[in-house]
Order: sequence, then C-alpha cells, then structure tokens
Amino acid sequence: MNLYESSEDYLETILMIKEEKGFVRSIDIAEHLNFSKPSVSVAMKKLHEAGYITIAKNGHIDLTKSGLEVANKIYDRHKVLTNLFVELGVPYEIAEKDACRIEHDLSEETYQAIKNKFSK
Repeated sequence: MNLYESSEDYLETILMIKEEKGFVRSIDIAEHLNFSKPSVSVAMKKLHEAGYITIAKNGHIDLTKSGLEVANKIYDRHKVLTNLFVELGVPYEIAEKDACRIEHDLSEETYQAIKNKFSK
C-alpha cells in the first residue's frame, strides 16, 4: 500500500492517542481529528487490510510493526518541526499546524539536516 498523507496522519494519531490514553478506539481517532466515525471506520479497514494496524474484538486499535515505524517517523518529524518553529518565534498553535502540513512532504535529507542542526 502506498501511504498517503491522510494514512500517515491516522497512524500518527493512533500513536499519539495510545501514548496519552493507553488504548485507541475509532471514536478516539474521530474525536481527535474531528472526522466522522464512518470516515474513520473506512480508513481503519484500509489500514488493517494493508497490515498497518490490528483491531481487537473489543474495538481497540494497535499499530503493527510497520504501522509503528511509519507513525514514529511522522510523529518525530512533527515534534522536531514544531519545536523548531516555536524556537523561531512562531506561536505554538501555528507552529503545530504548519509542522503537520509539511511533515509529509519534506525530503529525508532536508529533515535530517534540520534535525541535526536544531534538535536538542
């Protein structure tokens, strides 16, 4: 499966919610992203079929190894870019939105250069 930005956002969101709550359900994802539950259900089905997530009988969603790799990559980019923008004087809310917009499109070379130069 070729991952699109929206799929990466879903995987990142699953990771973030899991870190915060310890478990993830479709409704948690829908509330976090302000999406409809049916839209989230369709996306979860596709991510499950592609092997990026598992869905337990109780509805809890977990990342597979490949899903976790993608989620960690995107979440790391998000945090590094957000912190960089905040250090440059951008208000946190704007920095976070801007980081989310570019975290998917930035080349690995450019990202690594930013990370090496500005990460603590």
